[in-house]
Amino acid sequence: MKISVTPDVFKLAQVFTISRGSRTEAKVLTVRVQDGDHVGWGECVPYARYDETLDSVTDEIMGLPADLSRAALYDLLPAGAARNAVDCALWDLEAKRAGKRAWELAGLTAPGPEITAYTLSLAEPAEMQTQAAKNAHRPLLKIKLGTPDDMPRLEAVRAGAPASRIIVDANEGWSDEVYADLAPHLVRLGVGLVEQPLPAGEDDALIGMERPVPVCADESCHDRTSLPKLKGKYDVVNIKLDKTGGLTEALALREAALAEGYEVMVGCMVGSSLAMAPATLVAQGAMVTDLDGPLLLAEDRETPLLFDDAGVHPPKVALWG
Repeated sequence: MKISVTPDVFKLAQVFTISRGSRTEAKVLTVRVQDGDHVGWGECVPYARYDETLDSVTDEIMGLPADLSRAALYDLLPAGAARNAVDCALWDLEAKRAGKRAWELAGLTAPGPEITAYTLSLAEPAEMQTQAAKNAHRPLLKIKLGTPDDMPRLEAVRAGAPASRIIVDANEGWSDEVYADLAPHLVRLGVGLVEQPLPAGEDDALIGMERPVPVCADESCHDRTSLPKLKGKYDVVNIKLDKTGGLTEALALREAALAEGYEVMVGCMVGSSLAMAPATLVAQGAMVTDLDGPLLLAEDRETPLLFDDAGVHPPKVALWG
């Protein structure tokens, strides 16, 4: 078995801004695992928030032994981008070896399309209203926030897209005081979900606070080991394969979170259709699906995922799984 890692860059359709900064391109790593005539592949997005770089993740992957299985992988790498790309590549490889789809191997029912959120980048209120109006035909919009002055942005987006469902993502950018002030207005403006309002290390402040709309753990939830620390703070967990370390743990986290009474959101980093493909299996029946990475790109993989009025569709064999 041979493992290779290739850095790839995908230009974004426009500048993408969150509370931590801006970018104009998506820098990803493409992993290929070859066994004879069969090649499985996967993609990850190293994330600086979790102390990951293209080089550090590449080193982790290239340090793996050639004789590798998904079960062994969990003893060799922690949850994160490196394990994600290899795990997903191994799923793809297993599917090709077996002549079956990955969802069959996982014991899942055949997946279908899921309505996905479309993300509006953090900007000045007037620009966000323009973004919202341009995308007002979409059923679900996600707003990037995370400043002390977000109320005008919320009002602007609602004015631009009066019929769309709205969720907001603060990316750890609010204090407990800012969140408490905004919370009643989230209800008034029809916001259906708030992602990670407080920094992950400061989210104990959510204990005992009113949550008039569901609060979702993103940076505070990586894999199943995160669940005990979420009690009393969150209603929903955001499952991202680059956090869980692959499809295997993502499916296990979904099952465990639902068993403990949480709702599930399935999200993504900004990557190509290859990164989203395995996540479509996890997204089946989720409260919120946020797999819009390819919609933010100016270019994508040769066989991209299909996005239409029904949502994001599962991948074709030519792409993954």
